[in-house]
Amino acid sequence: MVAELLFGRGNVSETAWDRFLATEVTPRFPDGLTVYDARGQWRNPQTKTISRERSKVVMIAMPPADDNDARLQAIIEAYKTRFKQQSVGLILRPSCVSF
Repeated sequence: MVAELLFGRGNVSETAWDRFLATEVTPRFPDGLTVYDARGQWRNPQTKTISRERSKVVMIAMPPADDNDARLQAIIEAYKTRFKQQSVGLILRPSCVSF
């Protein structure tokens, strides 16, 4: 499986992002991951307003495990809580991966 987490940056500094990655993401997926900068947009479901902002994408290639979903959801909830975000995108897809 490959998971891609889509994080809107809003006012999240690079230092705060690095700290989040080190304390929330890496401990849950210590075998490795890829992070890249992106630009995203999101439409607020209540106001229908479109926001454009800097983003981070975290891509994690992971073997099947019963706790994968729980670990991903914990990361999402931690980001939303810590940085007062309404959502974090999650894309899951089966993949053929080798290292």
